[in-house]
Amino acid sequence: MTDPQAKDAARREARARRDAIADSDRSTASAAVRDRIAELACDGHLPRGAAGGYWPLGSELDARPALLHLKDLGHAVGLPVSGPRGTALLFRDWDPQAPMTAGRYGIQEPAEGRAVLLPSLLLVPLLAFDRSGHRLGYGAGYYDRTLDGLRAGGAGAGVVVAVGVAFAAQEMPAVPVDGHDERLDWIVTERETLRIHK
Repeated sequence: MTDPQAKDAARREARARRDAIADSDRSTASAAVRDRIAELACDGHLPRGAAGGYWPLGSELDARPALLHLKDLGHAVGLPVSGPRGTALLFRDWDPQAPMTAGRYGIQEPAEGRAVLLPSLLLVPLLAFDRSGHRLGYGAGYYDRTLDGLRAGGAGAGVVVAVGVAFAAQEMPAVPVDGHDERLDWIVTERETLRIHK
């Protein structure tokens, strides 16, 4: 079991590093990540089903250009709806033209009534990553619970592909992990595409 203080310290360091990325570099990085994910999709490395992503919070890399490109490629695309802390996320269909609503943390979410999707591809935000496929999140457990649920049970279980999307500057030599932390299948930054071998 990792010392919680070690994780908290790593989160503070990772957030400061991500916050320090220049605004002028952000849209360029987002476009590069979009192109890398499109390449993965076109090369057959990503499943053809529904794709789940996220609405960027604070200094997170904006994955919306990648999601819109996946939508253009024929994927249904969903954004998360947050329930109580530590529960799995629910994904609702995202139409950029449709009204959004502010969710639990003030993050934009598709409004109630939008179709619920079961993603087979998940673009995952993070504070830090390492080359073993470990990610450092915010500590609420949403994505670990979501990936565990998608991988372990229910319709389409076991086929979800988790792609961590991040700035290259978010890499750490080793992310502190616990037994419940779910590993990623791919990590995509503006500089490279990493396939994680498990």
